[in-house]
Amino acid sequence: MADDSQDRRLPASARKISKARRDGQVARSRDLGHFAAMGTGLALLIGFAPQMTDWMRRLLESGLRFDAKALAQPGSMLERLSGSGLDMLVVVLPLGAAVGVVGAASAVLAGGWNWTMKPITPNFSKFNPLTGIGNLFQPQQMGNTLKVCLLALVLAAIGAMYFKSHLPEFASLISMPLPVALDETGSLLKGGMVLMLVAMALFAVVDVPLQRFMLMRRLRMSVDEAKQEHKQTEGNPEIKGKIRQKMRELSRRKMIAAVPSADLVVMNPTHFAVALKYDEASMAAPRVVAKGSDLMAFRIRDAAKAANVPVLQAPPLARALYRHAEVDAEIPAALFGAVAQVLAWVYQLRAAMAAGRPLNTPAPAIVVPAGFDPAEGLARQEPEQ
Repeated sequence: MADDSQDRRLPASARKISKARRDGQVARSRDLGHFAAMGTGLALLIGFAPQMTDWMRRLLESGLRFDAKALAQPGSMLERLSGSGLDMLVVVLPLGAAVGVVGAASAVLAGGWNWTMKPITPNFSKFNPLTGIGNLFQPQQMGNTLKVCLLALVLAAIGAMYFKSHLPEFASLISMPLPVALDETGSLLKGGMVLMLVAMALFAVVDVPLQRFMLMRRLRMSVDEAKQEHKQTEGNPEIKGKIRQKMRELSRRKMIAAVPSADLVVMNPTHFAVALKYDEASMAAPRVVAKGSDLMAFRIRDAAKAANVPVLQAPPLARALYRHAEVDAEIPAALFGAVAQVLAWVYQLRAAMAAGRPLNTPAPAIVVPAGFDPAEGLARQEPEQ
């Protein structure tokens, strides 16, 4: 038996992608999030460097200042410590909030907005240690682990080389006054962070399309899955066929039930039958209430005879009406004249029957306009053959 992953050769359908999004399966790039967060933090530090330096100087000065009161009342140290902690939160919390917002925006940029509670729904099967160990060795997990290790190695190498190349500058910070040392430390760290940021940007550029490719690869479908989804979307062909058969049967029953209300049935003796109805008060033109061929034509004829509806043998008109007129619709304008002749004859027939006398007028010879009788084309082709 072929491996299931090898059998998944078809691209994921829109329905499967939509279902995967509802389940929380969206292409997310951690490298893009790390780059966005680090870049935002660096930009804020650079933009507010003077204010940050002044804030750190004042925080260190207040933290390292001791007087007789502090020595006499050790409990005041806790108050100073809590005050310093609050001062740090005033700066750190907005910085953290800005980094968090940018990180969320980067996730939306990579995989689009997707709101679902499915990933945090309790799933006790994930607590199985054997399953967890097996997931560690999956190709996707192994690839992510190797990528993270490579990124950490690259960042560590960049940091080590930068520190080594600027070791004298870092060593000279000890001999500088505090305000100058803080400024110089910020400048040195800024240079190293810029280099790391460039490396993370390169990783993010590769990781974003890679995550999308890996997601589409995981969502690939087998031929059986595609067939099953097609059945679920479009419906089972056998069931649809049965539904169509039921609908045709209901349509036939409806037409047979409408035949007794017709004024006339026009027939080709062996193939076609069309039932017509005309009410001068409510209809602009005669309408077709039923039509059929072969066995259905005979059922229409029998229903007409049982209801004493006149049946006229007029093959050209029956063929033309069957071809060009639809059920519950008016007949074509070109056939008004021919239908008017047969309706006039029907009205004469009904009047004679009501008076109890025979109708001496024979049924009219119906001539349909050229091009409306399907048999004309066959008659023209026979001599050519």
